[in-house]
Amino acid sequence: MKRMGKSSFIIVLSCLVLLLLGACGKEDLTEVRVGEVTRSIFYAPLYVAIEEGFFEDEGLKVDLKTIPGGDKTMTALLSDGIDVALVGSETSIYVTAQGANDPIKNFAQLTQTDGTFLVAREKIENFSWDMLKGSTFLGQRKGGMPQMAGEFVLKKHDINPQTDLELIQNIDFANISTAFASGTGDFVQLFEPTASIFEQEGIGHIVASFGTESGHLPYTSFMTKASFIESDPETVEKFTSAIKKAQDWVYAKSADDVAKSISPYFENTDVKLIAKVVERYRSQESYAKNPILDEEEWNNLQDVMDAAGELPKRMDYFDLVDTSFAEKVSK
Repeated sequence: MKRMGKSSFIIVLSCLVLLLLGACGKEDLTEVRVGEVTRSIFYAPLYVAIEEGFFEDEGLKVDLKTIPGGDKTMTALLSDGIDVALVGSETSIYVTAQGANDPIKNFAQLTQTDGTFLVAREKIENFSWDMLKGSTFLGQRKGGMPQMAGEFVLKKHDINPQTDLELIQNIDFANISTAFASGTGDFVQLFEPTASIFEQEGIGHIVASFGTESGHLPYTSFMTKASFIESDPETVEKFTSAIKKAQDWVYAKSADDVAKSISPYFENTDVKLIAKVVERYRSQESYAKNPILDEEEWNNLQDVMDAAGELPKRMDYFDLVDTSFAEKVSK
């Protein structure tokens, strides 16, 4: 048998060492259990942070679970089923109003506008909001951020949701698109990619964006319990840093690159359609450009909730928001 040369032996040994170090590195990653309220292209920076290795670069391993419904996501957080929740900031207000023993803190913002679009059954060349008067409008669940933002926009255009149109909001979130496709409603409020799919299939036509109409607000944020921040601030900072890197990446790369990165999370959706949705959200700056949830956005959120009659009481910004980590990684 031919003996291995000294140089060959060194190369093989080096490879073995690198493999062992790689294995050890993966074992040393700190796991963070994250619960997202739904799976959505609206949350693209989160998936980018996972797929592009930004969490691993920070020494973290994210265990991501989809927990449908803000109430269920918050229950998982409060019961220690997850470490971090990705959900609408309004849920932290609801929980606090009920008297949570362990305060909830919003520490990193992911989206900064509403993510829904107004879809009309018929194609409209010159749309105006007063066309909704007298129509049947298929809205979102009462008390949820999409519905509150929707009502806020309608009122902004002098439309009373309760008297100027027939408002349907007793259909489960998962069945709203099916109801519209089956013939219910003249207009519907939909998230992407459903809105674009309906347009592509001729079921409906996108005529307006609730995101551009409602202004900036902390639509979806990462939040955790104050006790988690106190016990492991390093992990919270690393998590926030990974999100900031992903936010930068989403705006720096092409929509096609973003679509390819997050496509594993949307296996049944065409990559070209994903890219179209990414570009639509990006063009109206729905993806936050940094994780800082500022006070103006917080006040706008409470104004939207108040207008919908869903605000239990106004909550102080500094009681429910911790921007220290977001500000540090955004410098």
